[in-house]
Amino acid sequence: MPSRVTQAMNELLCAPYSEAEILEALKLMHPSKAPGPDGFTLLFFQQFWDVMGKDVCRVVLSVLHGDPMPAHLNHTNVVLIPKTSYPSNLTNFRLISLCNMVYKLITKAIITRLKGMLPHIISKTQSAFTPGRLITDNILVSYEVFHYMSH
Repeated sequence: MPSRVTQAMNELLCAPYSEAEILEALKLMHPSKAPGPDGFTLLFFQQFWDVMGKDVCRVVLSVLHGDPMPAHLNHTNVVLIPKTSYPSNLTNFRLISLCNMVYKLITKAIITRLKGMLPHIISKTQSAFTPGRLITDNILVSYEVFHYMSH
């Protein structure tokens, strides 16, 4: 199998994260996401970044650079959201996980770095769960191949 991750991509992935990347990740996140166990929304972080940004960056960067994640950052509230007005069984609920905002910030920084490389790493034939591609395209291609083979 040919390697899809080039040396330049690997160097970018292995490069140390910066405070600017953390701030960019924060700005890319929607401010009204539901708060996790810490009780803070992203809007709070965005509004008071000048006060607590250095401390948040210190924690985020330490985790991103390989230090163990503090256990309390991995705490998550699991909540059932009703899908219907009068839910009568478990299938009428949607399960969501409400993570700490610092945890979300860590993952968003990683995702932001990976996002530009995904089109080069993911095969052209991969269509499910890939932005701009539809799984139904595979059905159309299969139909066209079958039609060609039968003629």
